[in-house]
Amino acid sequence: MSYCIDLSGKVTIVTGGYAGIGLSIVKTQLSAGARVIILGKTYNKFLDIRNELKEISDEFDFYELDIKNSQEVTDIIRKIEAKESKIDILVNNAGIVKDSLLIRMSDEDWLDVLDVNLNGLFYVTKNVLKYMVKAKSGRVINITSVIGETGNAGQANYAAAKAGIIAFTKSIAKEYAARGIIANAVAPGFIKSSMTDKLPEDIKDGIKKTIPLSRIGDPTDVSNAVLFLSSILSNYITGAVINVNGGMFMQ
Repeated sequence: MSYCIDLSGKVTIVTGGYAGIGLSIVKTQLSAGARVIILGKTYNKFLDIRNELKEISDEFDFYELDIKNSQEVTDIIRKIEAKESKIDILVNNAGIVKDSLLIRMSDEDWLDVLDVNLNGLFYVTKNVLKYMVKAKSGRVINITSVIGETGNAGQANYAAAKAGIIAFTKSIAKEYAARGIIANAVAPGFIKSSMTDKLPEDIKDGIKKTIPLSRIGDPTDVSNAVLFLSSILSNYITGAVINVNGGMFMQ
């Protein structure tokens, strides 16, 4: 028996696949043979990565949409299904942060984070599930965060949204298991990004001390977990939260 992960013939949707974890997920899915549909708000950001993706595969496409707009999401998912004839894997990765201590947090910053990180995920998943139910097959993989499990000062909006994603994932796992649909979440910890690259070395060292594996994670650490959950190797896993955090939080 071979354990090489092959997603040839699969169609994967990834929301927010421009950079960091999202871009790594797109690249990993392409490398495994999937056709990848990227959903994002800005077409120009897609143009910045298009040639980079072509070095891996030509099997990708991009649709511009405002994930906070329910009707727009419905229309785009319908177009994707009509063109691709199926949707096998959905990776909900899109997210924003607008950090502030709660007493100083504006209503707008609270609502924006909830609208993108949680409501947008709901709109996309709801529409994709319609087609997965008809196919009696599908994978939903939601990117949450260690902050959704532990909370964090200055991130009440982000923590609330990410915790909501965990509960949402467990609920749809129960609702749709009988329809052949598997739903899981991946909870990254501190992952290397343009943001972490700008941190002073002493701050990075302090972060590493909270992590048993003593390093900040790489985006591929997350995208490899997503790849595993996309494959037949995870056929008996649903409703789970896979922690990719170097041991900084253990359930």
